[in-house]
Amino acid sequence: MKPRETTELNRREFLQGTSAATLMTLLGGVPILAAEEPPATSYKGETPPVKVGLIGCGAWGRELLKTLSTISFGPVVAVCDNFPAYLKRGAALAPNAERYDDYAKLLDNRDVEAVVVATPTHLHKDIVLAALAAGKHVYCEAPLATTLEDARAIAQAAQKHEKLLFQPGLQARADKQIVNLFKFVRTGVLGTPLKGRSQFHKKMSWRVASASPEREKVLNWRLDNATSIGLVGEFGVHHLDLANWFLNALPTGALGVGAISFYKDGRDVFDNVQALLRYPNGMHYSFEATLGNSFDAEMGMFFGTDCAIMMRERRAWMFKEADAPLLGWEVYAVKETFYKESGITLRAGATKQTAQKEARQGEDVVDPKSPLQYALENFLINAGNLAAGVKDFAETYGEDAKDEFRTFLQELVKKREPAADLLDGYQATVAAIKANEALVKGEPVNFSREWFAVS
Repeated sequence: MKPRETTELNRREFLQGTSAATLMTLLGGVPILAAEEPPATSYKGETPPVKVGLIGCGAWGRELLKTLSTISFGPVVAVCDNFPAYLKRGAALAPNAERYDDYAKLLDNRDVEAVVVATPTHLHKDIVLAALAAGKHVYCEAPLATTLEDARAIAQAAQKHEKLLFQPGLQARADKQIVNLFKFVRTGVLGTPLKGRSQFHKKMSWRVASASPEREKVLNWRLDNATSIGLVGEFGVHHLDLANWFLNALPTGALGVGAISFYKDGRDVFDNVQALLRYPNGMHYSFEATLGNSFDAEMGMFFGTDCAIMMRERRAWMFKEADAPLLGWEVYAVKETFYKESGITLRAGATKQTAQKEARQGEDVVDPKSPLQYALENFLINAGNLAAGVKDFAETYGEDAKDEFRTFLQELVKKREPAADLLDGYQATVAAIKANEALVKGEPVNFSREWFAVS
């Protein structure tokens, strides 16, 4: 029997869980109509190939390789891992790629134009800094680092290398479904924002088995406080990024509780946590996670004075307050009554007319692309466009037109496909690091605004 590895744990499955569409409708939920919003991406053509090197062929690295294999303009030309078994498995997913056991050798490969960093979090800094120095675009998994100092070093280096694209692995920022939901929330539909909460429930050990005690310790870096920021970091960073994004604010403090409640196996990272983050204007956001129970899986909610919005499986449902103002599209909706409540039923990804038909037939519209595919596609498109733009500018204006170049870059940023940027990744990482600090210390931590500034 093969050892259970972290394949049981897809730490980027944010907002995915068991099907909840029927339950949400019965509760009077309103599945939000993504297709009624402007398209999240305007890209229609085929971008020139951007050759990719992947560093870190563990369970998540292999998931990245599988997704990259579906993207025609992101050929993987190099893979790297210092664990031979992982390198072999990664190379099997990219049979035409060069193999390396040292990331420095991969970075010396001139064919590699962009690097995807999927190593343990505490190893990100040196790899990212070296990749940027080697002139590679960088997609770095989130959280960016386990310490504020390392996160800031990454952010400052990415900021310095303005001709290169740096994208943190916060998939929701590129996902069409979530981007459209964000636009909907920003119309003010919540009324006065009050609070949010989210959860990650999955029964699993988070431990990776190995025949070698030394290798097992290395592979289980997530279970050691010296190399991990725990559940609130590895999972919560995605939730906290959504909170920063949807609430349009940064947290001002955190407190919480955590314990090793179930897995008494020598780990010192909590398997059961609850964190509460304070935001300006009386808002707050809670994140809870447990590895001891899988009930209710993953979900997120935002509450306002006019409605509450629930997110599951990249879908969203709106529960309106009785005194909330009417929305224009309500007149087209199918209305069903369930225990004194009138639920307005729409299906994401359809027109108003087909939504009514689908609601009656109980059908769902499924997005064929995963959040990860959106994130990687947009990274490659934006990296290719940035490289082409920088080249064209240099050929037209030369290397000395620095002020004009800054203006050019600002305009280019406006045309990028949706994706997390440097500041998004850095600020979510800071929030996760400090929230975990509050859990570990068992006492409140007040956040400094200076922590969230890159320089």
